[in-house]
Amino acid sequence: MPTSLPSDAPVLVLATPGATAGVAEEIAAVVRVDNPQIEVRLTSVADLADSLPAGREAIVVPLLTWDDPAVLAEIGKAVAVGGTGAVVTEALGPHPLLAEALHIRLAERGLARADRVRVLAVSSPVDAVILGTVGGSQAVHSVQATAVLLASRLTLPVVAASLDSEPGVAVAAQRLRAAGAERLAVAPCMIGHEAPRDIVERAASSIDAGHAEPLGAHSAVAELVARAYGSQLAT
Repeated sequence: MPTSLPSDAPVLVLATPGATAGVAEEIAAVVRVDNPQIEVRLTSVADLADSLPAGREAIVVPLLTWDDPAVLAEIGKAVAVGGTGAVVTEALGPHPLLAEALHIRLAERGLARADRVRVLAVSSPVDAVILGTVGGSQAVHSVQATAVLLASRLTLPVVAASLDSEPGVAVAAQRLRAAGAERLAVAPCMIGHEAPRDIVERAASSIDAGHAEPLGAHSAVAELVARAYGSQLAT
């Protein structure tokens, strides 16, 4: 990301599929503080068409951890209605920074070592991690790469599973325990606005596992937003 931009540089429009209040607002605030040279606008996908700047270029960054086709289709329609020719980036993941944020969220709950050093004398707090997502089988398939990246960081088995459809975390837990992994943790690959707040806790409780908090306004999420914007500037 350039440290300075011209006054007519494209506006960064952060589009959230949920409400703009709460976690989306917090992420936008972090992006603004970290990148004061960027004009940042926050809007819901529903209000996107009316939020695009008139007579100025815009780069729309979806606040998603995976390329949800339904949400991206809505964004595409909104951009077409707005008639501004705004550019839409891909979702924030998969990316090593996303895996890093997931690792930190697990460590905050005592479900992973905070470092990546393979110390044989120090055992991991859990035997395996279930990467929880919402959006059915499409979401599970799309976050597989993120699961691989997280597994590399944790040096533990990580499998993706759905929190909102079957087969879900119960099947994943059964398979992991059949393979010898008794202590499990659920890491939600979610910003936080994608599903009811208690969906992660209920899923973890159903399989007697611990769970991390959603990604929320983690600094890595804000950095991924800025990187998505910067990559479009470079093109």
